[in-house]
Amino acid sequence: MSKDLRSAPQQVRLIAGSWKRTPLPILPATGLRPTPSRVRETVFSWLTHLLDDRWETVACLDLFAGSGALGFEAASRGAHRAVLIEQSAAVAQQLDVIRAKLDAAQVTILRGDAIKSAQRLLGQAERFDLIFVDPPYGYGLLPAILPLCAGLLSVDGMVYVEAELALDTEPPPAWMQEWEVIRNSRAGQVFFHLLRRRNSL
Repeated sequence: MSKDLRSAPQQVRLIAGSWKRTPLPILPATGLRPTPSRVRETVFSWLTHLLDDRWETVACLDLFAGSGALGFEAASRGAHRAVLIEQSAAVAQQLDVIRAKLDAAQVTILRGDAIKSAQRLLGQAERFDLIFVDPPYGYGLLPAILPLCAGLLSVDGMVYVEAELALDTEPPPAWMQEWEVIRNSRAGQVFFHLLRRRNSL
C-alpha cells in the first residue's frame, strides 16, 4: 500500500471478527500507509453483503499487503485462507510476527514482488475468491496486475482495487474492458472499487 508516509498512523485496528480491535503496527517504510478505516468499513460491508456473510467459503489474496489490514481483516471475519504478499523484508517480517501472535494458521505471508508472485501463483493454478489490489500510486501497475488477477480468480470471484483515479470511466481503458465495476466510492483522494469479470456469473 502506498501514500504519503507523513499522513500514516502508527497503527490501525481490525474492525470485526475473531480478532476485532487487534492493533496492526505501521512500520516506517517508504510510502507505506494502510487503507483508511472508513474505507475498510465500507468495503467489508459491501463484501459481507455480496458474500451473504459466508466468509468461511472465501480464499483471499492480498497482493500489496503493507500493514496487513485487508488480508487479516478477511481472515478475522472467517476467510479460510489468506495469502499476503509483501515486498519489503521488514514489513513482511512484521506481518509474520502478527500471524504468529494471532496463531493464524489460515494466513500465509510471502515476501516478494506482487507481479512476479501473481505470475508464480498463476503457474501453480492457484485460485482465489477475493483479491485485494492496493498498489503504489504513480507506477502504472494496474494494467499489468489486473490481467493476472483475472487468471487467479474463481469463477464468480471479486477484486478490490484502491487507486488514485476512478476506474469506471467511459470508454474504459483497454485493461479495464474485461472488468465490471460492481461497487465504487471515494474518500478524499482515494478511489476504491469492487470489480468482477464481465459475464463471470
